[in-house]
Amino acid sequence: MERRPFGPVPREVPVIGQGTWYIDDAHRPTAVAALRRGLDLGMTHIDTAEMYGDAEIVVGEAIAGRRDEVFLVSKVLPTNASRAGTVAACERSLARLRTDRLDCYLLHWPGSHPLEETFAGFERLREQGKILSWGLSNFDVPDLDAAWKAGGEGRIACNQVLYHLGERAIEHAVLPWCEKHGVAVVAYSPFGHGDFPGPRTPGGRVLEEIAASHGATARQVVLRFLVRRPSLLAIPKATSAEHAADNAAAGALRLTDAELARIDAAFPLGPRPRRLPML
Repeated sequence: MERRPFGPVPREVPVIGQGTWYIDDAHRPTAVAALRRGLDLGMTHIDTAEMYGDAEIVVGEAIAGRRDEVFLVSKVLPTNASRAGTVAACERSLARLRTDRLDCYLLHWPGSHPLEETFAGFERLREQGKILSWGLSNFDVPDLDAAWKAGGEGRIACNQVLYHLGERAIEHAVLPWCEKHGVAVVAYSPFGHGDFPGPRTPGGRVLEEIAASHGATARQVVLRFLVRRPSLLAIPKATSAEHAADNAAAGALRLTDAELARIDAAFPLGPRPRRLPML
């Protein structure tokens, strides 16, 4: 599994990690087995959040006895992100995850609490050894500018954003901003939301043709396209060990410039939206 820097964090993470949004809807033993299979295959970056129902509990079960292998990320809800609320939310997440620390803690999206207060909470947690680093999620460029000013240079580890072939809005400004400032970009929902291009669609046929030439799957090709730049990482979800293995295989896949250009043409960027999409 290829590994890359996670912004300024002094630790590399796998280019393909594991997301857990809605994983608590799956059969619990199957979901736990999927996460563990992902760990076996090098997908040691596991992302979760307090908003994700019982996902933190599922993750806690999956990483039991293997915590030191994992780059563990969770998120605080904006409504909880006062200085004291951030600390309390993190401690609740740690209890559900059955661990004493997070490798990164994110503000789930911009909210009403001043960023200075949230970041003060993050820094307190970092000083206490409860988090290694902190970052953001769903931040557009104006929000990123405000966060950079409030948090200081070299503090923001990542910006986790919606990114799939049907929603490439981050490429307009968010991705360039993060690359300029040394912030990792983590793609959530990399397969979209139930609208993955099928083999009978023009774009789907392109993916299938490229996949066939590599002995790969269309989903592996998509993941590799989405992490084609050094700042990019992806966290697909899997609720079976087989799906986890399929995702992990994208970590070793390499696409040619011509293949990347075909995918880019089949799924064009589109105009820049007024607001950064979250769903």
